[in-house]
Amino acid sequence: MVDLQIIGGGKMGAALLGGLLRQGSDPQEILVIEPVAARGQELSETHGVRVSAEIEAAEGSIIATKPDTVTTVAAQAVEAGTSRLLSVAAGVTLSTIDEVTGGSVPVVRAMPNTPALVGKGAAAICGNEATDSVDLAWAEEILGAVGTVVRTDEKLLDAVTGLSGSGPAYIFLVAEAMIDAGVMTGLSRPVATELAIQTLLGASTLLAEGKPPAELRADVTSPGGTTAAGLRELESHGLRAAFAAAIEAASRRSQELGRA
Repeated sequence: MVDLQIIGGGKMGAALLGGLLRQGSDPQEILVIEPVAARGQELSETHGVRVSAEIEAAEGSIIATKPDTVTTVAAQAVEAGTSRLLSVAAGVTLSTIDEVTGGSVPVVRAMPNTPALVGKGAAAICGNEATDSVDLAWAEEILGAVGTVVRTDEKLLDAVTGLSGSGPAYIFLVAEAMIDAGVMTGLSRPVATELAIQTLLGASTLLAEGKPPAELRADVTSPGGTTAAGLRELESHGLRAAFAAAIEAASRRSQELGRA
């Protein structure tokens, strides 16, 4: 029996695998379940882990498959002897997984986001009634290998989806808009692209140091200056309201998909 089984060798499964190995996990204690032979061979050669097409016994299993296969693989994993589960599939509730596992197996549900692919993810987790603090710490250690982890109630995971799950796309759209605006004001597209991306990276790094966003904004906004003029236009065009509406819409859609 291996210590950890990752069911699904797609982008998120591979991101978690890479993060764990970078943090010192033993590749001999990790099994990847991947039915596509070519993808399985790629993962084995790249990371030095064993890959199988069939679910096996494991101390813990990560379900990193598409949502429509979660219940099937969860049932198979428990039947094979998995002691606990971590699901990173969007929209699949704890109660849905409990229905096929009997509810006695600890199940942690997580909502990660795509920056986990580069070790800068943000994830929220919650557990079923069989889950204790040790199980949550286990899930935090896994997801912490690729970013930040917070604990929350399951009823708030739709809001998490709207904010951080979908959030990277909002920032990518901001980057597109900044680049296009730079081109319209006379910059070449390559120069506008380089400046916009580095500006977003630098601003994010400053935010990560812990100073409140409002204070950072005030630091670069001189009274009557260029930044103040730009911010006035953003506010007049409803930037805050647009972000609020986007996050609310994404959260509602997450609820709808969960019910479906």
